[in-house]
Amino acid sequence: MTSIHGHDVLNMMIDSGESYSTATLEAAIVDRFGEQARFHTCSAENMTAGELVAFLQQKGKFIPQQEGFNTHESKICRH
Repeated sequence: MTSIHGHDVLNMMIDSGESYSTATLEAAIVDRFGEQARFHTCSAENMTAGELVAFLQQKGKFIPQQEGFNTHESKICRH
């Protein structure tokens, strides 16, 4: 099974221009990448969509908005 980088999820969020809640982001990830998809980042691997959302939130990758949150290119590491 191929692992998808968390950056792909952050870019999906930016491209959508939408605000998300934890639940709607997890649903959008599953819709885009599939229920069986696994995710990795620069420091973690083999995460489910829900685990990835929690990880990104803990790492401060989300920007609060009036309703929910989104992200910005500045939140994506470049290493």
